[in-house]
Amino acid sequence: MERRLILAIFLSFLILFLYQLVFIKPQKITPTPPEQAAAVQKAEAPKESPEAQETKALTAESQTAVSGEVVAAEKEETLTVDTPLYTAVWSNKGGVLKSWKLKHHLKRLPTKKEPEKEPLDLVPETAEKTGLYPFSLKLDEPELTEKINSVLYRVKAGKLIVEPDQKSSLIFEYSDGNTVKVRKEFIFNGQDYNFELKMRVEISGKEVDPLILWGPGISTLSPEELKQKFSANRGAVFLANKKVLRLQEKKIRLESEATRYAGLDWAGYEENYFAALFILDPVRSQAFAYRIDLAEPQADGKTAVVPYFYLAFSRPMEAYIGPKEYDRLAAYGHQTKKIINFGFFGGMAELLLIATKYFHKFFPNWGLAIVIMTFIIKILFFPLTYSSTKSMAKMQEIQPKIRALRAKYKRAKQDMEQRRQMNEELMRLYKEHGINPASGCLPLLIQLPVFWGFFRMLVVAVEFRQSPFVFWIKDLSVRDPYYITPILMGVTQYISQKMTPSTADPAQQKMMLLMPFIFTIFFLNFQAGLVLYWLTNNVLQIAQQAIMNRMMARKRETDGKRRKK
Repeated sequence: MERRLILAIFLSFLILFLYQLVFIKPQKITPTPPEQAAAVQKAEAPKESPEAQETKALTAESQTAVSGEVVAAEKEETLTVDTPLYTAVWSNKGGVLKSWKLKHHLKRLPTKKEPEKEPLDLVPETAEKTGLYPFSLKLDEPELTEKINSVLYRVKAGKLIVEPDQKSSLIFEYSDGNTVKVRKEFIFNGQDYNFELKMRVEISGKEVDPLILWGPGISTLSPEELKQKFSANRGAVFLANKKVLRLQEKKIRLESEATRYAGLDWAGYEENYFAALFILDPVRSQAFAYRIDLAEPQADGKTAVVPYFYLAFSRPMEAYIGPKEYDRLAAYGHQTKKIINFGFFGGMAELLLIATKYFHKFFPNWGLAIVIMTFIIKILFFPLTYSSTKSMAKMQEIQPKIRALRAKYKRAKQDMEQRRQMNEELMRLYKEHGINPASGCLPLLIQLPVFWGFFRMLVVAVEFRQSPFVFWIKDLSVRDPYYITPILMGVTQYISQKMTPSTADPAQQKMMLLMPFIFTIFFLNFQAGLVLYWLTNNVLQIAQQAIMNRMMARKRETDGKRRKK
């Protein structure tokens, strides 16, 4: 029975693993009526500094532009916004974002060949190919769209080095003095990745509602990250009525075929560890994701169609561009922590992450925190594991009697009456020896949500990205470069399986001995943190099984002495 359960657990893991890669077809989200719209939570505002007051005055001045006046810059220039968390580079050509580099997250780990630390840039390198950078605008008329994204905006900015207790604004303005008037304002704070944004576009004196773009995609994956299936999961994400809808890149359609969503609390573009997320007006905003296909020459001289993906949204109030850090998103509010895809048994994965982060405070090594959490989980489930093992041992002892019963009722599969009689005798046999047939499986099934929760936590938590453990493991979020831990995992699983009491026949036992080999192949390219968890679990299981086998042996000796007396 336990062999079938092990196989069932393996298949469950495989199915759930594949489920994460399967796109759920989008469903249209209807707008929320104004009277039912929930109030949007506001993050606590940083302390207003004298520089921020100066920015406010500057903003007020910029809003007094005389109608009919041409407002534009004479030359193209870039402006840098520097905070303790990121460095953002903006261009007055189109008033767009050219770079958003995270100071505490690297694009890749330094190596002997490339020792320089390179900060991760969430603005993709491919933006230059499309000419549409983040915060480009989109109108119904293509000519106007091209115009407002290519003109030189006049820039008015407050202090661009933003300290933790400060706020500063970056303002882009343009007017042709006749038809078009555009104003973009970004208000940054020095303590987080979120910022306020205000967009205003007037065409012929009438305010219009433009779409704001983010893309193409988000960040540029390193070659090592491209090998990680979970890291490569990228696409648009939407929240409405407390439900998250994900749209993977492979399912994003051309603009003419894209599904538009309304009634959204926020929309974003994500990869496994980072996101560009925009807080929207749930009553009046809309959002959708679409792709642009461009024909590009390849190295072999041929031409290939390359897709570029964009998120379009209207009436944004705030933005968050940064890592999916659980604590930071939970503090930010707006239900933004839901962008972390904990998946199946998400509540359990979230709880395990909180607990692991707690132990990390005392042992500042994420690999060690994983080992400690695995050890604690093993202790908590020891009574259930012992009960299961004891039941399997009893089942193993009565296997000769069970085989005798099955030989007695050879026609049980075809004869209903024989099957009924055999089952009745089996139940009497179980009762006589104090065995509950379900007691061996139930404890393991109870542990399945914890195992899967741990699995998902290790896959999606940005805290494990580029976090070293020991020696050759420099990054827990990518595979073991030398495959040492997966091989050790397979060996320890084989030992554990050999030590566990079995009720299967010899043929089934030989077949089940292939499971460690299958698991090893399965885990070769999994994150080192996940393999470390499974390896630690196997080592603890071996120690636990040795203790349980000794306890059961002593109990058999005691029972044997009592029967002799």
